[in-house]
Amino acid sequence: MKGLIVFCLNLALLLANGIAIQAQSKKRPAKPGRTPDAASKPSTGLSASPSVSIDAERLARIPERMKSFVERGHAAGIVTLLAHRGKIIQLSAVGFQELETKTPMKEDTIFQIASMTKPITCVGVMMLAEEGLLAITDPVEKFLPGFAKLQIREKKEGEELEEVRKPKRSITIRDLMTHTSGMSGGYPEAFKDLFDKRDRTLAEAVEAFPTRYLDFEPGTKWGYSNMGIATLGRIIEIVSGKNYEGFLDERIFKPLGMNDSHFFVPETAHGRVATIYRLLEGEKLTKAPVDLYRIGAKYPAPEAGLYSTAHDLFRFYQLMLNGGTLDGKRILSKASVEVMTQVHTGELKAGFSPGIGFGLGWAVVRNVEGMFRLNSIGTFGHGGLYHTYGFVDPRRELIGVILMQRLSSDGDLADEFNAFMNMAAAAMN
Repeated sequence: MKGLIVFCLNLALLLANGIAIQAQSKKRPAKPGRTPDAASKPSTGLSASPSVSIDAERLARIPERMKSFVERGHAAGIVTLLAHRGKIIQLSAVGFQELETKTPMKEDTIFQIASMTKPITCVGVMMLAEEGLLAITDPVEKFLPGFAKLQIREKKEGEELEEVRKPKRSITIRDLMTHTSGMSGGYPEAFKDLFDKRDRTLAEAVEAFPTRYLDFEPGTKWGYSNMGIATLGRIIEIVSGKNYEGFLDERIFKPLGMNDSHFFVPETAHGRVATIYRLLEGEKLTKAPVDLYRIGAKYPAPEAGLYSTAHDLFRFYQLMLNGGTLDGKRILSKASVEVMTQVHTGELKAGFSPGIGFGLGWAVVRNVEGMFRLNSIGTFGHGGLYHTYGFVDPRRELIGVILMQRLSSDGDLADEFNAFMNMAAAAMN
């Protein structure tokens, strides 16, 4: 009898503890502003720290450092934005949108982001793949028959004569997205001024691309290719039945509230477009001979044609960090985000910075060498010709955007980029 009483008491205690634990779990508050869907993010093999404190003093140093570049004449003006776990924690504009008129740089100034357009084009391709309308392993000639005529021209080692022949295999959509197609960074001779004049349609330009020889066998090397990404834009048109810029506006920009992102900036926004300057070594900033507004342009340039703002880019990057959703709207599947932000180029030398590989449209930090700016392995991002740059660090749940308008030779390794990214990571404890 005594044993039975003890057993019953123990059973009662166990049941009571179970009820208490359930009650506590129900009362535990959710993180503010983050539903399970919104909080989902691509797997990187690394888990984010559950307790991250932000050093406000270090954050405050970022605009001061950017201001120092302006004061030294290295940049006309700079906008920076940092966001952590979906919340903007730093946003500043220093310097001038236009030096000659002393128009101040503003947080909503519009920039030509050039090659930062490329990952957005690739997201458009993945949306069509999710609808079963294409596969990234499809040969490009399936949609553009003229690409079956592509040839490669190469000189064999120790020989003077060049050999012209068909490549060993067809170019695929994935080759275009990873810059391993062998297509050149430039354009065919008849279209060599395409990027400056933008006087041809996307269809006209891409139709001419196969007339230029490949630089190497598809899949064997990494070679940055503007023609390759432009071809993706044309495939979007063919598969969707809509023009490229209209597809992105309808399927990405409007749903995300990217209201200041345009391929042909409206006249009403001209006053917010930053002037582009050129900086040659040992000289002062001078206005670059770049058409700021592209009035009458036909070519949208899927490889480098977008105008945008820091806030719009933050929303696009937050979509990627969230695993394809933003504000309850799913634009892309989590599976697509995961495959896009993995390294597809293996051990090939890729990108413009140390330790970088390439995913589908994204440069990805693939090893410790790529952590030189204190970003985590798995960080992905992209830069632009006129010195714009954005990154997503999934491990820290951190997004960064830095925007200037300068033509100079330092590219993705610009001092401003290095300072911004190092200071951003250092503010995350």
